[in-house]
Amino acid sequence: MRYLFDEYALDVDRRELHRSQVVVPVAPQVFDLLEYLIRNSERVVSKDDLISAVWNGRIVSDAALTTRLNAARSAIGDTGERQRLIKTLPRKGFRFVGAVQETQSRTVEPVGSVAHSSDTTPSRPIAPRLSMVVLPFVNLSSDPQQDYFVDGVTESLTTDLSRISGSFVIGRHTAFAYKGKAVDLKQIGRDLNVRYVIEGSVQRGGNRFRVNVQLIDAETSKHLWAERFDKPVADLFDIQDEIVSRLANTLDAELIGAEARRAERSSSPDAMDLYFQGRALENRGTTPAFMAQAKSLFVRALSLDPTNLEAAVEAAQIDQIIGSAYMVDDRATHLASAERTIIKVLTLAPNHPKAHMVLGLVQMFTGRAAQGVASCERAISLDRNLAHAHAGIGLGKLFSGLGAETEAHLHTAMRLSPRDTNLHLWMLFIGLSKLALHLDVEAVAWLRRSLEANRNHPNTHFHFAAALGLNGDIEEARSAVEAGLELDPNFTIRRYRNNAPSDHPAYLAYRQHVYEGMRVAGVPAG
Repeated sequence: MRYLFDEYALDVDRRELHRSQVVVPVAPQVFDLLEYLIRNSERVVSKDDLISAVWNGRIVSDAALTTRLNAARSAIGDTGERQRLIKTLPRKGFRFVGAVQETQSRTVEPVGSVAHSSDTTPSRPIAPRLSMVVLPFVNLSSDPQQDYFVDGVTESLTTDLSRISGSFVIGRHTAFAYKGKAVDLKQIGRDLNVRYVIEGSVQRGGNRFRVNVQLIDAETSKHLWAERFDKPVADLFDIQDEIVSRLANTLDAELIGAEARRAERSSSPDAMDLYFQGRALENRGTTPAFMAQAKSLFVRALSLDPTNLEAAVEAAQIDQIIGSAYMVDDRATHLASAERTIIKVLTLAPNHPKAHMVLGLVQMFTGRAAQGVASCERAISLDRNLAHAHAGIGLGKLFSGLGAETEAHLHTAMRLSPRDTNLHLWMLFIGLSKLALHLDVEAVAWLRRSLEANRNHPNTHFHFAAALGLNGDIEEARSAVEAGLELDPNFTIRRYRNNAPSDHPAYLAYRQHVYEGMRVAGVPAG
């Protein structure tokens, strides 16, 4: 069967999309989505209809569905703005509105080829990026009554991993079919068509829980990451939430790294390959060099696929970081660019958690701290594991002259994601709050911890230098200045002074304290 529309032909039997005589490359799920929309072009199909038909009812995040829809539109020359062929009807669903003609498939053999009956055997589809299954965790305790707790960890982790942008997570009902069975992980990968398997165990001994987790490449059975941690027994629901939050946040970073390594092996990377490579660079540190490289990758991704919302969000975040980390004099240009991009994303995907968080940070650094806090709170309501949104609220409190309230929000972020790639920033924010309270000795301790976590953040070096200067440790302060200038040679007190994100009197008084520390430490005046 072939469906002809516009200048395209969708060949269902060969699973190919043609534009004139050229094959348009599409991912398997994007092909299935197009086929379903076209087959049902006489009616509006709901989000649940699509998930049931294309993903067999598995858990799929709104961001993942939006990404696949945008990829389908891009493949047929449509966009989310024009909606010439695929129409979104708010609160109803989607409909293919192009004129469609059905024909029988044509048998087309490449020049010089010889047809064989075995050629018709369909090959196994390529597993989607960020596709995974969470196998039921094993209860290693002697008490079978702990099964409900262990199963709860599995179910909650399945749900929370589905919130990762672009993820594809097998539903818990399918995963629980493997409970208590000896399993071949490669076979599971083939059966479920996923790239990754997550397995683990929970053991209760006395007043402690021990959790072991592994992330495994389903194609090779290679262990990509493993973690073990102990928790004292307290409220079981609180423990379950904390375990799941920690795992989801850590796995997010590990999965991004795994996908980036896959992408590096591609001779012709597509938009998502470039996106994952950009994310991995972003996680290394907020130096001008890393930010420029990551931004270039996101821009390339958007040039290949202008509808890639995830790349757009990350490109906006890079602009937000450049504008807020004193890397340039024209910070307003970068922050304005970030806000324009994020507002466009939220128009297309109003429930995108990270987009709300980035918007909140932009608002904070453009004199709208209260709005920024509200945007971060909205992000948390959409994704409870978005630890950096909690950190953003803490920073917003500092900008609002409420530095005494900052630390609690940062500790919440660290509890949710204790090994987060942003951990050094959260320690920096606590250090800033200590400076705001003139607790300069405590500020030195937190800023030192921040640098131990990641030395690739110039601002931390300069604030560390200021705190040391205020404490009279001039020699170490000047060494910190030198380290900061190696990462960002253009940083000056003038640039820092001219880019204050808030005019709250208490915040400005804190800044004056920092200026003095930087001056004593030897930061260039500019």
